[in-house]
Amino acid sequence: MHFGGFSALNGVSFTASRGEFITLLGPSGCGKTTLLNIVAGFLKPTKGSLHVDGSDLLAVPPENRDSAMCFQSYALFPHLNVADNIAFGPRQKGVKKNETAARVENLLAQLGLQLHAQKLPNALSGGQQQRVALARALAVKPGLVLFDEPLSNLDAKLRDQVRNEIRALQKQVGFTALYVTHDQAEALAMSDRILLLNNGVVEQEGSPKDIYFRPKTRFAADFIGAANIHAGRAKGGVLHTAFGALRTADGADGDVTLVWRPEAVSLGAGAVNSLVGKVAAVAFQGAYSDVFLAAGNETVRLQVAGSLDIAAGADLQFSVAPENVISVTDGGR
Repeated sequence: MHFGGFSALNGVSFTASRGEFITLLGPSGCGKTTLLNIVAGFLKPTKGSLHVDGSDLLAVPPENRDSAMCFQSYALFPHLNVADNIAFGPRQKGVKKNETAARVENLLAQLGLQLHAQKLPNALSGGQQQRVALARALAVKPGLVLFDEPLSNLDAKLRDQVRNEIRALQKQVGFTALYVTHDQAEALAMSDRILLLNNGVVEQEGSPKDIYFRPKTRFAADFIGAANIHAGRAKGGVLHTAFGALRTADGADGDVTLVWRPEAVSLGAGAVNSLVGKVAAVAFQGAYSDVFLAAGNETVRLQVAGSLDIAAGADLQFSVAPENVISVTDGGR
């Protein structure tokens, strides 16, 4: 997909199975919303195709596609009450009055909106408005629901609640979901599969666990979750860092980039990958503490359960199992 001389998407290809929840994840400007708008029919790609059950959809206008959309801004009709907002789609499509009413009542119940059916949108909280927007999308019984960062305007606690409601309803109803977000926590918690986009290309595709525990590129490791990254020249599967010798299970040699997650550590000496650094800072996070260590010009972050009573400047020994040290590429993006 090109806009003038700018390439928004380059060689992006994926397949979605019925009932699958796929998240398009990446930083701002990576192409995820452009891809969503192509699927919705709001944009036509410079080249390529879009097929559903073998039929090419590129010539099909948005209103004739078996899809519905939930927007970040809710996009509710301000002059219509909740029930009429939900009923709007079925009425436009000529669904019979009694069937429309049944759909509205069912969705009001599923989303806990029965007491708000006669309220106008401006009388609702942000979370309630997003539930109405979801109900309106589902009222037309689409095979595919497109989500464009629907939780961005909610506070953190409410965002988690509505996130769980969307995922539970998706599993219950069985629609296919294509969900755009820049929030890695949303992607990890909600998805069957993640397409991680960077500069218009798919950096990595896989399940949340695959991408988190087995990132393929430096960008993937760094964007999803926290990561400690060491680059250098390894010999015999060992890279010498300022913290000590770091061995990886795959025996990578030559110029390498090695990654390990902050929680994949044990405090104290280990039989392999026994490392040491000076405590730069400790940040208590409640259930765990972030411990920042320095050695030479390098820094790493450890995540340990509970609190850790240790002074800044003290030496701290730790180990990382070789199977938790992953060799990644630079990605070339």
